Amino acid sequence: MRDTRAVKGYNSTMMSDRLTHLDESGRARMVDVGAKDVTERVAVARGRVTMRPATLALIIAGELPKGDVLTVAQIAGVMAAKRTSELIPLCHPLLLNQVVVTCAPNPAESCIDIEATVRVSGKTGVEMEALTAVTVAGLTLYDMAKAVDRGMRLTDVRLARKSGGRSGDWRAEPEGNSPEAQP
Repeated sequence: MRDTRAVKGYNSTMMSDRLTHLDESGRARMVDVGAKDVTERVAVARGRVTMRPATLALIIAGELPKGDVLTVAQIAGVMAAKRTSELIPLCHPLLLNQVVVTCAPNPAESCIDIEATVRVSGKTGVEMEALTAVTVAGLTLYDMAKAVDRGMRLTDVRLARKSGGRSGDWRAEPEGNSPEAQP
């Protein structure tokens, strides 16, 4: 039976307090999705890499020795989403419909904002694929620019929204001037 108590901090939606990746005795297990319906599922994740203004200027100008940092990071994010089940032990391998990763320079905050949108027609969601895409894109940005700025930080990686599946739609609570707070 499903627990219908609201869980604080989960957008006031109802969800079960049972962890699905644990069996009755508390051991880790892969969830059986065989009985689930195939539905369209979408997940959007976001994060950012903060850096010195001079580092961002070099990236925007394309003047780093390793080449086109933004394009390489976007491709790395797409590749990572496709390989999520090899990195996260209990994730199901999925045949993804689409992965879009954007890396947008944000001079006002001296950072690069990263967003990944992942789509699938499947029996399980793509939240982990979107989060993995953002994280690997951010790590790639760090790798390609670390020669000029080792103080860069990959921050604020989070699920922004998801749709589809039995649990339906979910959207993160807006925070300050984050894209989630915009109309």
